[in-house]
Amino acid sequence: MTYAIQAEGLAKRYGETRALDGIDLEVPRGRLLGVLGPNGAGKTTAVRILATLLRPDGGRAQVGGFDVVRQAHQVRSLIGLTGQYAAVDETLTGVENLVMIGRLLDLPRRDAKRRAAELLERFALTEAAGRAAKTYSGGMRRRLDLAASLVGRPQVLFLDEPTTGLDPRSRTDLWGVVRRLQDDGVTVLLTTQYLEEADQLADDIVVFDHGRVIASGTPDELKATTGAQVLEVRPAEAARLGLVEQVVAEVLGAVPKVTGGQVSAAVRDPAVVPAVVRRLDDLGVVAAELSLRKASLDEVFLALTGHRAEDGAEVEEVAA
Repeated sequence: MTYAIQAEGLAKRYGETRALDGIDLEVPRGRLLGVLGPNGAGKTTAVRILATLLRPDGGRAQVGGFDVVRQAHQVRSLIGLTGQYAAVDETLTGVENLVMIGRLLDLPRRDAKRRAAELLERFALTEAAGRAAKTYSGGMRRRLDLAASLVGRPQVLFLDEPTTGLDPRSRTDLWGVVRRLQDDGVTVLLTTQYLEEADQLADDIVVFDHGRVIASGTPDELKATTGAQVLEVRPAEAARLGLVEQVVAEVLGAVPKVTGGQVSAAVRDPAVVPAVVRRLDDLGVVAAELSLRKASLDEVFLALTGHRAEDGAEVEEVAA
């Protein structure tokens, strides 16, 4: 198998803090790897090393077959990078931003303008092309920033929490853009705290915590690691919610979660579900909804780390 990104034993320290503590990664060409983890888990540090912006303190990595330290120039010619915050020049128009980047990449002016027009159309920014970027909405700026990272037609694209701060609609629009990049065969490494985002986009996922990879696999494989499904019960009468909670707790032998008029709990043996139904029926409780589903990535992350993906930040990741 041909890998677009390979890393072995990557390590990076900031004083006494180990931002990366021996990371291994393999991303086949044309695949999208989702890197999950809370703030401070090491995601951004890993991206900066792979994008040649930081030197590792240990281990090695290759992008497109080139060593990120010894052959940094070759790596840079293959990659695009979109960080957590839009890096466009707000005083320039959309088209001026893209043409400027094209010229910096040594494209002839005519080719730079042609490439800018292609990308503005692709990202639904043609009507705003002549406006200063400072007049763009947050979603438009993110699309322009992503377009800027594609001017040089990268083979590998690093997206470091690209939807941070976006509203749900803008986030969904950006997901569509990323899917089209996958269709074009671009290899993507996407870091995110949004588990739904990884579930929607990623072919494979690695979970970072405290600078280490603690789990990896496809979304379905990770969901299967907990060995549990989730039972959800919503009573037709809100007043019976407490009784449903009691029944679920007694039958499953676990403390259920109660949110929004619904009781949910992890189920390791689906055979217990009929017992819950019978107990509710005996007590005259009518269920408006009753379902058994796979664990979500959020529940997987909680089981793996003991906290949710958005909780806590151990250390701020700073470029050295």
